[in-house]
Amino acid sequence: MSEAPKIFRLLAQTLHDKSALWAFILGATTVLGFAPFSLFLVPILTCALLFFILQAQSPKNTFITSFAFTFGLLITGTSWIYVSLHDFGGMHPALAALATVILSATFALPPAVIQALLAKLVHSQTLRLLAVFPVGLALSDWCRGWFLTGFPWLSLGYSQIPLSSFSNYASVLGIYGVTLACTFCSGSMGFLFKSWCATQSQSSLKTTLKRGFAVPVLVIALSIALGIPKWTQQISRETTSVSLLQGNIAQDIKWSPEWIEETMTIYLNMILQEKSELILLPETAIPLLEKNVPDWYWEALKKHAETNNLHILLGIPEQSEDGKFYNSVIQVGGEDIQRYRKHHLVPFGDYFPMRAITSGLLNYLKIPMSNFSAGPSNQAPFILGNQSLGVDICYEDVFGEEIIRQLPGATVLANFTNDAWWGESLGPKQHLQIAQARSIETGRELLRVTNTGVTAVIDHRGYIVNQVPQFSKTVLRAEIYGRKGSTPYSLWGNLPFVILCLVILAFCVKSTSARLKT
Repeated sequence: MSEAPKIFRLLAQTLHDKSALWAFILGATTVLGFAPFSLFLVPILTCALLFFILQAQSPKNTFITSFAFTFGLLITGTSWIYVSLHDFGGMHPALAALATVILSATFALPPAVIQALLAKLVHSQTLRLLAVFPVGLALSDWCRGWFLTGFPWLSLGYSQIPLSSFSNYASVLGIYGVTLACTFCSGSMGFLFKSWCATQSQSSLKTTLKRGFAVPVLVIALSIALGIPKWTQQISRETTSVSLLQGNIAQDIKWSPEWIEETMTIYLNMILQEKSELILLPETAIPLLEKNVPDWYWEALKKHAETNNLHILLGIPEQSEDGKFYNSVIQVGGEDIQRYRKHHLVPFGDYFPMRAITSGLLNYLKIPMSNFSAGPSNQAPFILGNQSLGVDICYEDVFGEEIIRQLPGATVLANFTNDAWWGESLGPKQHLQIAQARSIETGRELLRVTNTGVTAVIDHRGYIVNQVPQFSKTVLRAEIYGRKGSTPYSLWGNLPFVILCLVILAFCVKSTSARLKT
């Protein structure tokens, strides 16, 4: 007997002992696959070991182990939640840590429930490894996208954006399709690991290797093939000049009354130096309600826009005639004022749910402008010369199926955000990677303008064309083309992914039932 199987069996025994602890460690390690580390092979390996641990477990233990893995991933990868609550929200360190733990634990529930249910329905270890648990993990990423208003942060597919060929699945099946490609490869690796731990004849080992490598080869080959079609095309050979203004206003002074005039002056001076056709300012760049901004300020912006035949788009809070507050982007320049009102609001950030109960927490936290109302779910793109700009604000770009609502009309996408809440944590780089996925899904260039960074221009394949350093007051100037046409994902959204997952699971459940009858 060779030494290799002994080593594998020893490792297998180690993983099965205290499986929940190892699952937590594997989940935490998975963070290395995402930006800024971008070691995209790491999540495939950690999920392979996770599936290997899960293969023979009872539904109860499957729940515990799956929960531990996702909890380890979220508590490690979303440490920026603590930063925003404690450093900028003024919450006591213990309470901020507790809130971070509760949020991570809450969104670790969907994968735990789904995998436990699948473990109860399918008993075959081979099916569990090759199909059931891989599909279950991908499906649970999708569920996290709408569970309790949604928190799809660190969905496994983002780790492949844009370096891995698996990112090509995003244009067809969205980011969850990328997750599915990863988990299928992980399941096959887990299957091979299981086979190497068992004593087999040479002929049976060859059969096992063929089964184990068949799926990854197919998934990789298809991902390469999906990179060939040109789903979208340039609208013109002429470019449009853009200027993205990064004011670098620190979050702890952004809403201070004594800094409001200084902030507005900073941005006005930056605007007046720019002659690009499109000038973009980040989310809530102007820390005043639109109606409270002095008339002379608006006149200065309008004069600059009209004199130079350009459009200025800026983030600003506004109050409607019926008294509701909105987190908005408005356009200055042109005959009609265009505006976008943020639709997908962040609980405890943009608004406080069940305000009668949470009003005490609202008074305790130092979160300004946290009583926004939601804008319409379907809003038209901004018509700006030869470009049609699909707008979203901050956290909205995490929801790919909402971004495509402005397609195919939008020729360019723009995300207006303020990631200063997250300080120097992993959050801003992870958020940039999420925006890169939206570019691939839609086949559109994406302009990302932020307060403190990362401000960037992303091409339609998800690659960063240009970016400026974080925490610097600067302007990113670029030339964009704009694109037309539709990717399969922009036409159908997540529906094909969900149908594919359900068909695979139905086949596995039916196969298990047939075996039990015989």
